[in-house]
Amino acid sequence: MIPENAVSNSDVLRVGDLVLDHPVRSFDRSLGMPDPLSEAERVLFADLQKQLVDQVRDVFPDPRAPRTVVVVPSLSISPDLLEKVAGVEFYEERMLFTLMLLRLPATRLIMVTSQPLAPSIIDYYLNLLPGVPVSHAKSRLTLLSCFDGSPRPLSLKILERPRLVRRIRDSIGDAQAAHLTVFNATSLERTLAVRLGIPLYACDPSACRAGTKSGGREVFRLAGVPHPPGFENLHGGPDIVDALVELKSAHPGLRRAAIKLDEGVSGEGNAVFDFPALPKRTNVRQDFSSRVPEEIRFEAAGEDWQHFTSEMTRMGGVVEAWIDGPNKVSPSMQGRIDPLGRTAVVSTHDQVLGGPAGQVFLGCTFPARADYRLDIQRAGSRVGEVLQQQGVLGRYGVDFVSVQTPHGWRHYALEINVRKGGTTHPFLMLQFLTDGRYEADTGIYRAPSGAQLAYYASDNVVNPLYRGFTPADLIDIAVNHGLHFHSATQEGVVFHLIGALSEYGKLGVLCIADSTTSAYALYEETVSVLDSEAQAQEAARAACRVFLS
Repeated sequence: MIPENAVSNSDVLRVGDLVLDHPVRSFDRSLGMPDPLSEAERVLFADLQKQLVDQVRDVFPDPRAPRTVVVVPSLSISPDLLEKVAGVEFYEERMLFTLMLLRLPATRLIMVTSQPLAPSIIDYYLNLLPGVPVSHAKSRLTLLSCFDGSPRPLSLKILERPRLVRRIRDSIGDAQAAHLTVFNATSLERTLAVRLGIPLYACDPSACRAGTKSGGREVFRLAGVPHPPGFENLHGGPDIVDALVELKSAHPGLRRAAIKLDEGVSGEGNAVFDFPALPKRTNVRQDFSSRVPEEIRFEAAGEDWQHFTSEMTRMGGVVEAWIDGPNKVSPSMQGRIDPLGRTAVVSTHDQVLGGPAGQVFLGCTFPARADYRLDIQRAGSRVGEVLQQQGVLGRYGVDFVSVQTPHGWRHYALEINVRKGGTTHPFLMLQFLTDGRYEADTGIYRAPSGAQLAYYASDNVVNPLYRGFTPADLIDIAVNHGLHFHSATQEGVVFHLIGALSEYGKLGVLCIADSTTSAYALYEETVSVLDSEAQAQEAARAACRVFLS
């Protein structure tokens, strides 16, 4: 997320360290809109948000009620953080699950992307719609593009194009039954909502502090939820060193600490430091001042101390104890706060983490293990109550680290996401495909038949040999090997991030089955098929290398 102070109301708009060369005043004024970041814009935005109350009460419960959903999958995050994620320019595709909303017969959907989406990818999703002809769904779908692949937030690209803003507005129809949905909400999305004249179903940027690492620790304290010992609101290298010294002094047996940027994404803004064994008379602060810059280990490839500390100076960060144990897992809980102020548990997951220190999100299993999933729900619900009091709206998630002790599991809350995350799209895809229900009292998801459903999902199925596979190739492989969702059995495979496959050899997959064990077995089968097909393709590619010699 981009905090309020990361965007300044001046002649240029600043997103993180990215200074945009388009003056604020260049945004279209022909619609009589207030200046971005002005008090007048905030007032107008607050008035628009009130429409969500009527929509949630009157429109959302009725599957046949006319409505329009405007989808803008903008990753409005510091470009320095985004560039560390391979294939990030295709991550807008993770919100293609919203196409499943077209299963509602009177719903219209407008999706805006940086670059045009391949027609075969759109057709792939529309063919998943249960009981809706593709032609009917397409008649209610509007796809628009900025034709701009530059590494900047999509919301900004739209705002820079007043004619595109007008086309979106003209496509909306009844603005009283329309809303904007995004990946994360910043000042850019607030301005876009005002320009479009529709409410934003997401957290007001002024209430998003809980989504930073420092803000999350503050919420955990208010909610009475255990979290690792540590320090928040740190800015720069000296603060990191001071925090490490104090943390080690308070916990002499501590072996490792985590250092995190407030706005890191998928663990890429994290680092670890292993505490050395020092002689008793050592000047610890002096030793750490020289040792930390040399021995700190970053999750993101290519990161260095100078850049990391400059990012922390700008956005802030935390230092906290590294929680360890012989049996350690990383569950998460997802909740929702609606415009009526009601909070609800949505799901629990066990996260699959990787990276040098195991802090990078790779995928997840749903539901979380039975022996602690309800504990996670209760802790996450307490967090949700505090978030609701702070004005947070929409989906939120709480990540934990849990260790098994002789007396049971101990859970430590690590961070809060007040945006859509890596667990959002697989769960919503499950809901849209099966029309089932989540049982909060058991933490189990059941199909309409009453059968239990589970899944394994990953955004990081990566193999360099996959490069060259087009979307049509992937669909052909899926059809030939039966790797698709079977509506009759409510089980099967759904792919996402398909656009990243040919260039990066990377895609996402969701495997739905009757248990987490069966879902993972289906995932392994899927990867095995892809690997086998890639090996066959490699023989043909190898023959072409003669042209490169």
